[in-house]
Amino acid sequence: MSASRPKGCEQVAKPPPKKRQLKRPSQTVQSGETLTAVVDTSCGRFDIRLDTAESPRTVNSFVYLSRKGFYDGTIFHRIVPHFIVQGGDPLQNGQGGPGYYVTEPPPPNATYRMGTVAMAKTPVEPAGRSGSQFFVVNAADAGLPAKYAILGRVSSGFDVVKRIGSLGDPASGDTGTPLATVVIRRITVREQ
Repeated sequence: MSASRPKGCEQVAKPPPKKRQLKRPSQTVQSGETLTAVVDTSCGRFDIRLDTAESPRTVNSFVYLSRKGFYDGTIFHRIVPHFIVQGGDPLQNGQGGPGYYVTEPPPPNATYRMGTVAMAKTPVEPAGRSGSQFFVVNAADAGLPAKYAILGRVSSGFDVVKRIGSLGDPASGDTGTPLATVVIRRITVREQ
């Protein structure tokens, strides 16, 4: 175990990239339905309470991808200390996605505070556009504009998110080069 690896994180090899092309799913998630995503990683587990009321299309896509095993064996490819941890890219480099996108702009007063989980997008894409990549805010306030579709909030295991967040290279700035590989082993969605 390297000196930079926090207790609770296993040493793992970086999985190979996978090219995935899926069709956009039908809408099966109901607005207001109570769903939790359980994210099992090589640094532990955290849960996300999915926001089906405000973001039913975004949640529907995430649930579809999770149930297809799309996230299994992907990594947190971008870790910016005291800002965000980002994963969900099958190419493992921040350039990949599922082969489709959904657009669901967040409310104009959306904030991205500690524990918020939102979908990543490029600066040129419209507000609320998302594929498969998501990020978890690990700062008091990320200071981001209301342009990122909100998936939900971490409901338990935030210590795991902090552990993952400690593995970003501070010298890499906003690119968020990880100091060690953190693998998403599986995301399971539970209905309550």
